[in-house]
Amino acid sequence: MTYATQANLTERFGEAMLVNLTDRAAVATGQIDPSVIARALTDADALIDGKLGTRYILPLATVPPLVIDIAMKLAIYSLHITEPDKKITKDYDDALKLLAEIGSGAVRIPAAGIEPASSGASGVMTTDRARPFTEETMKGFI
Repeated sequence: MTYATQANLTERFGEAMLVNLTDRAAVATGQIDPSVIARALTDADALIDGKLGTRYILPLATVPPLVIDIAMKLAIYSLHITEPDKKITKDYDDALKLLAEIGSGAVRIPAAGIEPASSGASGVMTTDRARPFTEETMKGFI
């Protein structure tokens, strides 16, 4: 199951844009090619899983809207075979930054997480050397 669907992409970007991006046949069919969209969505899912796999249990039981949004931004960027416009490029860059923040824990999503490995220690223990300058050693200077 992908995080975003073809219906999500059609709703956000419109059918005309998806036809222009996916109709790669020698003779244009004027239809959206579902296999091209499926490939872009799969690639987006792989990138998302790679970034979130160390912090969250995958696959996500319920997909948060933020992850769907990220998947759509990644997929629409990868559907372009030429240079996408500035808005799509900015959205892609923002999605990558947001993924990095989610992966690092700076931004949290409502999903089951993986607890970081513990060393088993319950506290911090420090040892210090004897102080060379004490009241006794500094007699006459203080």
